[in-house]
Amino acid sequence: MSMHSAFVKPIETPFMSQYLEALSLVERLHRLLLDVIKDEFERVGILEINAVQALLLFNVGENEVTAGELKTRGYYQGSNVSYNLKKLVDMGYMHHQRCEIDRRSVRVKLTAKGDHVRVTVAELFSRHAEGLQGKGVISSAGIEDINTSLRRVERYWADQIRYIY
Repeated sequence: MSMHSAFVKPIETPFMSQYLEALSLVERLHRLLLDVIKDEFERVGILEINAVQALLLFNVGENEVTAGELKTRGYYQGSNVSYNLKKLVDMGYMHHQRCEIDRRSVRVKLTAKGDHVRVTVAELFSRHAEGLQGKGVISSAGIEDINTSLRRVERYWADQIRYIY
């Protein structure tokens, strides 16, 4: 049996336990974020798009980007970016236009309808930021520490992908 077998149990150390908890928290927080956006959209009557699409519109913001740029800039982490872009264009949330230089590439930007969604998400996040800070849930220094740590993990994982293959 090889060392990479599915039957090998990871060695439990205090750090390993904390690392696994952090992974679980990141995953749960992302799903919870999507639920929070979905609830806000139900509250304000925006029902035709889902939370992933709303987050995509928020992240595109005032930029004009290609599908590839959405992934490379970290705006969108889903595997079905083309599907969601097509849906958003079809529903009138985004404009699309073929690039003059590379006709295979399509550039997208928000329509007024898409910008309304972006503003709705921005206002939601603004209320959250005020609430988190105002209620003492987390300080500026605390959020800065979290961001620094997450960026370090992101760089470590990216390096693992680059150097493994």
